[in-house]
Amino acid sequence: MSQTLAPTRTVPLAPTTATRWRRTLLGRDSAVVGLLVVVVIAASVLVPGFSTSTTWYYLLLDVFPILLIALPMTLVIIAAEIDLSVASMLGLSSVIVGALFEAGWSLPAAAVVALIVGALGGWFNGFLITSVGLPSLAVTIGTLALYRGIAVGILGTRAVTGFPDWAQQLVTNRIGPTGIPSMMVLFVVLAVLFWITLHATAVGRVTYAAGLNAEAAQFAGARVGRLKVGLFIATGVMSALAGVYWTLRYGTARGDNAVGLELSVVAAVLVGGVSIFGGRGGIIGVIAGVLLIGALRSALRLADVSSDVINVITGCLLIATVIAPGLWTRFGEPLWRRLLSTPSAPPDVPIRTEGKEVPR
Repeated sequence: MSQTLAPTRTVPLAPTTATRWRRTLLGRDSAVVGLLVVVVIAASVLVPGFSTSTTWYYLLLDVFPILLIALPMTLVIIAAEIDLSVASMLGLSSVIVGALFEAGWSLPAAAVVALIVGALGGWFNGFLITSVGLPSLAVTIGTLALYRGIAVGILGTRAVTGFPDWAQQLVTNRIGPTGIPSMMVLFVVLAVLFWITLHATAVGRVTYAAGLNAEAAQFAGARVGRLKVGLFIATGVMSALAGVYWTLRYGTARGDNAVGLELSVVAAVLVGGVSIFGGRGGIIGVIAGVLLIGALRSALRLADVSSDVINVITGCLLIATVIAPGLWTRFGEPLWRRLLSTPSAPPDVPIRTEGKEVPR
């Protein structure tokens, strides 16, 4: 008599809980969040006045426009593109709000027009990049000058002021006794929407795929061109929204508002762990990166450090975050894996199937 005994084949197990936790702890988002916590604790101990609610209130007000623009910029850079026209669009939307308000329009109506202009400007960028085939760096450098020139051409060297008090209070009110501006509620809602879009929808998967290999994504059926146009429209709208905020907070509409802000946005996104080559990054790390740079600059200002030194330190931080992933992959991660007892890959499990006969 004989018995059928199956040969074995191996099937990989799903990642264990320990493996998932290790991947989370080794991720870029966790590193940026950890660095933010270290900087906040150190500044609270070493810099007088840093931990007060007033300091954090003004810190959040200052970084709010960067936070807004950084959300769509994260997706744009993950898709291996870039938009350097965001600060110029902010200035243009500010001028549109001021000019329409001066002409007798209500502020809500003027803000809606500014958002529409932002969407059109973003569409124009996306059209030149996807339909004409121009590189995003060249296109957005050109529209950086174009949008800023239109803004200055509308108002010249004048500034529109005299906005109603309720408008400024709308963007500067605090949430109860806390030092948190009420506008942060809007940001949290937008951040959740962008996080879901990037990490839990097909749009996010196509965004990562386009950043890793756009041609392969197109062959797989993804509409990469349409996706990129949508991403640039999003940066235009969010930049226009930041322009409305800028106008109401400072009570002035000028053609030179937020000059150079695009560099702060790109720096914050890269510090937040997004790869400049595309295909990697996340929303949580970018938010932590914006707050990290804001907290660092605020602490240094309170410590009476000159602005030149602050810029040098910020630049060094940006360079470090660009080269750190490569160094970590080559040296840090293997050492960390050796320190952890959990193996880098889950073991295989033998499974019996019918096949070979073995004598009994």
